[in-house]
Amino acid sequence: MTTAITLCGSLRRGSYNETLRQYVSAELRSAGVSVEDLDLADYPMPIFNENLEAEATPEAAGRLAQKFAAADIVLIVSPEYNSGVTPLMVNTISWLSRQKHGQFRHAVFGIGAVSSGKYGGVVGIQHLRDSLSKLGALLAPTLLGIGPADGAFDADGIPTEDGVRRKVSQLVKELNRFSRGGS
Repeated sequence: MTTAITLCGSLRRGSYNETLRQYVSAELRSAGVSVEDLDLADYPMPIFNENLEAEATPEAAGRLAQKFAAADIVLIVSPEYNSGVTPLMVNTISWLSRQKHGQFRHAVFGIGAVSSGKYGGVVGIQHLRDSLSKLGALLAPTLLGIGPADGAFDADGIPTEDGVRRKVSQLVKELNRFSRGGS
């Protein structure tokens, strides 16, 4: 069975990005994928610097890297901060990039964002795409940029626009079909 991990680059209660992550996770499950929803709060890591790394790598970084390495699909939904990636995601990727578990070499990655602006966080997730691809990640072509956030989801966490639901379906198909050919 295909396995996936999903995570959100925001820890804010009521995050629209967490709502999107939950919706895509449910769609992956409906497509027959075994999904583990991760909460980055369960993987505490100090702000990355090489002095800390030399002293001791956080145990959470190794655990998270192993989860990335074992999954067939990794979904990251993260808001855009100042047209960039959130500090939480930058730090997480910084620590992950220093691990030796092949964490970016197996899974197909999907990324998305919800933003209060009309561009739906696409500038920030493009930065995320660039970073992940430079680390060797294979990314699905569909970018889920949803905006404005206000009114994007109904009370049950379902996207209110047909086009957004179609885009999620497209991403789920891509994540299930793309492969590294058994690597």
